[in-house]
Parts: sequence; structure tokens; C-alpha cells
Amino acid sequence: MNISATKTDLKLDDYLDLLNLAVSIGDEKWQKEIVRKLSYTYPSSKLVSNK
Repeated sequence: MNISATKTDLKLDDYLDLLNLAVSIGDEKWQKEIVRKLSYTYPSSKLVSNK
């Protein structure tokens, strides 16, 4: 794994951690913001593996 892939993984992981936090505190507005940002930053074609 190269360094740029590692940075991308960490960024995605950070977003998912924030989404979990937003869900746990019941902040629906924040959840929608995070999901919108994830959808823009990581389109489904990048998240789904064809293996």
C-alpha cells in the first residue's frame, strides 16, 4: 500500500468515526452533512470493490 492510499483510508475512517458519533448523539443534521461529504469525496465507484 502506498502512502497516498494510506492517507485516503485514514480520511475515510475519520469520516466514518464522525458519522458514528453523529448517530450516537442523534444529530441528524450533522449526519446528513457527513453523508453528503462522503458521497462527494468518495463516489460509490471508489468504495465498492469488484473483487
